[in-house]
Order: sequence, then C-alpha cells, then structure tokens
Amino acid sequence: MNHAVSRRMLGVAAGLLAVGWPASRRASAAPAHAVPPRSVTPVDERRLRALFGSENRVIATRERVVAVTFNAAWNEAGLGRILAELGRRRAPATFFPTGDFADRHPKAVKRIAAAGHGLGNHSYSHPYFKDLTAAGQRREVRAADRALRRAGAGTALTPFFRFPYSETAPALIREVNKLGFADIEFTADTNGWQGTHGGMTVDRAVRRAVDALRPGAILQMHVGASEGRTDVLDARALPRILDAITERGYRVIDLRAIVTPSAPRRPRTALSGGA
Repeated sequence: MNHAVSRRMLGVAAGLLAVGWPASRRASAAPAHAVPPRSVTPVDERRLRALFGSENRVIATRERVVAVTFNAAWNEAGLGRILAELGRRRAPATFFPTGDFADRHPKAVKRIAAAGHGLGNHSYSHPYFKDLTAAGQRREVRAADRALRRAGAGTALTPFFRFPYSETAPALIREVNKLGFADIEFTADTNGWQGTHGGMTVDRAVRRAVDALRPGAILQMHVGASEGRTDVLDARALPRILDAITERGYRVIDLRAIVTPSAPRRPRTALSGGA
C-alpha cells in the first residue's frame, strides 16, 4: 500500500518537540509513554500550508520520535483495548475514521476525543479517489468532516486527511489541500488489518512496526477488522509495539504538534513526503 517517498523536504516553522510540552517532559530520558495525549490547540496556518502539495509519510527530524496512528472504517472491535493501552501509557495517537464509521459508531468517535487523541479525515465511504471526479472527491472529504462533527469530534478534529488505500497523486492532493487539509500518510503499515485469515500474525505486525522505526516514523494501524471479524491484530500487537519503541530509545509524540504554534528558537523540523 506504500507509495514511493519523495526526497523533497517541507519546511515547518519551529521545533516539533517544543510545542506545548513542559520542559520536564522533553528530557532525553523520557520513555515512550511519558507524553500525554491532549486536545488540539489553534493551528498555525503557515505550518499547515507548508505541508500542502506533498504526500507526507515521515516527520523529518533527527529526534528519535514516532507518531502512532489508527484508521477506522470497519468496526470498533479493537478500540477499547487500544484506548486502554494508550491511556495506561499516556501515549498520544491520531485516529483517521471514515465518515461512514463516524455515523455508525458516534460513541467511538466521542471516546477517542474524550481520551484526548486527534481525529483526522479518512473520506466518507473509503472509495478509490482516482475513480472520482474532483467534485466527488470534495464531497467525500466534506461529508466525512460533517459526520465527524455530528459524532462529537469537537476540538479533537485535525486538519489532516489520509487517502483510502493510501492512493495519492498530485491532482488528488491538490483537491484535499483546497479544502484546508494536509495529506498525512504513513511510513509503514503493520498490515494487522489483514488478520490471521489473510496470513498475518501479531508477531509479523510487531516486526513490521519495529523494522520501520526511524526518527520521525509514522506508524499506521487499524482499530477494527473486516467482514464482521472481532480479532484485531493491531490491538493485540500495540503493547509490544510501544514496548519496542521505548526499548529502542524512541518516544511517541502527538502528530498534531507539527501544525500547532510553537515556541521560538527551537530546532526546525519538517515532514518529508512527495507526490
């Protein structure tokens, strides 16, 4: 599902790790679970627009930080376990539900928001965007946004969009950008969504996440399972993935920090992507 990542670097105004965290939480010894989830703060428009025009798959930073994200389109079978694990470790995440998911599971959206995590847009019905007209693409994004708002996303909403099937192209990204959303994809997917019926195991999901670790990696997982199944491999793999992040000297950070106003005189970071 991954597309080739461009070498183009997009400038962002100031330090990712400096945004909104007390100095004690920025200590180099802080473990992966030391950064608590928080509600989104006002967006820095300049930092947001610096992400436009690009497929963004990694936070370009030398810091050993990782962003954890989850898509939601099928059911919510693994959500309780995922939220409990994130809460236990005080680790932030960004969730990308479809609008259809939000309409069917409004309580799930509220639970994510109430837990302090971010909510991105994953289209309304999860179509192949290349098969839609530009007007159809815009309808999908707007309908999903309305559904998330109806479900009670509130201040947890982010200006982030993730394409269904990670199917990006310059023209598709332009339409999303026109609506005020930056395209945020991922460095690696655990492929836990394939389930045991698709040949995946918890061990393999964990290994895919661990193999993808690098400064600024964005990991993608899923909260549910297809075709009514209830065994969510990513929910079972999450504790081991978070352990591995800590053991390798990385920290989980809030993806929303890349577009929030930041303190002056901090290291510069960016997202790296392409399309």
